[in-house]
Amino acid sequence: MADETAAAGDVVEEGAEKAPAGGKKKLFLFGGIGLVVLLAAGGAGYYFLMGSNAPMEMQSEGAAPVEVQKPVVFYDLPEMTVNLATDGRTTYLKVRIALEVENRAMIDQISPFLPRILDAFQIYLRELRPADLEGSAGLFRLKEELLRRINLSVYPAKVEGVLFKEILVQ
Repeated sequence: MADETAAAGDVVEEGAEKAPAGGKKKLFLFGGIGLVVLLAAGGAGYYFLMGSNAPMEMQSEGAAPVEVQKPVVFYDLPEMTVNLATDGRTTYLKVRIALEVENRAMIDQISPFLPRILDAFQIYLRELRPADLEGSAGLFRLKEELLRRINLSVYPAKVEGVLFKEILVQ
């Protein structure tokens, strides 16, 4: 019996010795996997954040890229003064607008439609409230809407942009 107890004790001791060795293997395995994942994440972060700042390949000096700005022509519309939609107090909008077109031929195409353009602008501007013109976002929306309306009025001709020369709200 003593031998059985000793044998049983030996078995317990052997199991106790193997348990920490198995725990160290798991810890080493998870540590290695964690290190690989950390290095992969670091490499990916470096690639996405710093990859675009990498120096570009040098081109030969004779073949330097030259960006040519396309020529534009500006066409001034007559000054417009309209009263805005308000609840009582009369508020006026005075605006001077220039149209940006591709070339002089486009101005010749647009000129016959000037009464249609002014009518579309007057109708739209009279429906605005002073709050619609507040801030840069309001003016941007106004510019985009006027551009849309003018391109509908002069189709198939195309206006590239609407530029405000003067805006006054009284």
